[in-house]
Amino acid sequence: MHLLRLFRFFAFSLLFLSIGCQSDDDNGPITLASLLQNQQTEEGGVIACAASADLNQVFVFYYPEAGADNIRYFESPDASTAPKDWDSYSEVILETEPVFNGYLGRFVISPAQEKWVVVTFEKEGVLHFSNPIRLKQNSQPTVWHDQVSLDKNQATMPRFEWAPGPDGLNAIFFQVVTNAQNDLLSGTYTYDSFFRYYDTSNVVLNVTTQSPPQLQFGNTYGFTLMAVSLDNWVNTVIEKEFTIP
Repeated sequence: MHLLRLFRFFAFSLLFLSIGCQSDDDNGPITLASLLQNQQTEEGGVIACAASADLNQVFVFYYPEAGADNIRYFESPDASTAPKDWDSYSEVILETEPVFNGYLGRFVISPAQEKWVVVTFEKEGVLHFSNPIRLKQNSQPTVWHDQVSLDKNQATMPRFEWAPGPDGLNAIFFQVVTNAQNDLLSGTYTYDSFFRYYDTSNVVLNVTTQSPPQLQFGNTYGFTLMAVSLDNWVNTVIEKEFTIP
């Protein structure tokens, strides 16, 4: 009888420890709503968008501000979810990839269907999270091409101009100029379908953190353009190399 009571005691103790040591992961994925609870938050505090590489792969881009930490990715079950129903967003653990040598980052996903996604990070005790991004890899696949008009009349201040797209499709344009090593020299947003390096007179949002260098004669550079809709889906990506003559 003594051994039986001892066995029951140990069995109960192990059960108690097992229950007491369960983590949040044992209850399923973390929801965005639970993450936002009891924290200082900034909605729209992460600049992010998404583009399809093909029907099976989507890039979710984000701008990691200096000091940003614990970058996370959340997604809804499908596109029928209300965009701001934070309870419907579940975290998916993913590795990040550097873009422009780490100036931007991205998650690479292979969604089976269209849905809404959100990117979060922490900075100085505040939880920042992006506006919802509507994935449209099936209904509106991202078009990739190199068609951009380049005016070099002011050689070291080239002017880029591109087709704005159908009325109402694109809400804003993100332009990046890089050097031959793919380091970001400037990152700017305009409502206009043109940009001159480095003239910020029509720039409405700027993620350039240092004064961009003057472009050098004979050097090769890169120009990247993302045409983004109101729901943060990238309709068009333009990638073009150019040389200062």
